[in-house]
Amino acid sequence: MSLTVEEKGAFKRDGVLIRRGLTTPDTIRRAVSRIDESYRKGMTPDDIPAYSRRTFAPELGNSAELLALYTQTGAADLATGLLGETTPVTTAQIQIRVPEGEFPGVQQAKEMHVDGVSCPHLDPNELRTFSLLVGVVLSDIYDPQCGALHYLPGGHLTVARWFDDEWSLGMTEQVPPEIDRERGTPFLGEPGDVLLMHHLVPHTVAQNLMPFPRVMAYFRISHPDHASRRLEALRDPWLDYPPLAEIPSSLTSQE
Repeated sequence: MSLTVEEKGAFKRDGVLIRRGLTTPDTIRRAVSRIDESYRKGMTPDDIPAYSRRTFAPELGNSAELLALYTQTGAADLATGLLGETTPVTTAQIQIRVPEGEFPGVQQAKEMHVDGVSCPHLDPNELRTFSLLVGVVLSDIYDPQCGALHYLPGGHLTVARWFDDEWSLGMTEQVPPEIDRERGTPFLGEPGDVLLMHHLVPHTVAQNLMPFPRVMAYFRISHPDHASRRLEALRDPWLDYPPLAEIPSSLTSQE
């Protein structure tokens, strides 16, 4: 499975690529079945804050059913098309936005941020960055109030300049002030849709005001050299993306 020149150009401009219906219904069904069992039987309200920071159903992170969402769907080929080479993916992150009506006040909306940078629950001198986020939709997200992820198209370029000019390791700010005020574009989709998002695209996550959980599986993908140059990759958004070096940013809209 390959990317067109137009898709690569749109990704350079927006930092986001969406492929609808990439994951087969059977693959989705097997993953959802495992997650639902853990959600209903193995989770208490006290678990939700910690799970929201890391992953729900942590025992399933390296399960075959979850890893198949990335390795057996074409998503891995798309990631390779953007990065050229990738490190092996051995775990999935499960993120559930629980219904506010069922768990009131337990799961707050997330602030605009870049993953792995100045995380409130980590030492600000510690970086846990990567190159590309791949998200697989596992439940209907037909309305922003479903607990949708909101991303800022083109924000990766603004954030990279800020990291280069103003930010330094140890600062607690995750994004520049003008980005922090943005609400972003909601990512809406159906089970099987896949989001590929540049690590530097700032994003937030809303509360879920619907009566059912919003479920997504995420995979953090890295170029093999990323771990040795995390600071440089924050300042140069295309350092980990050699296949995009000669691709001009598209002037056409993403969708």
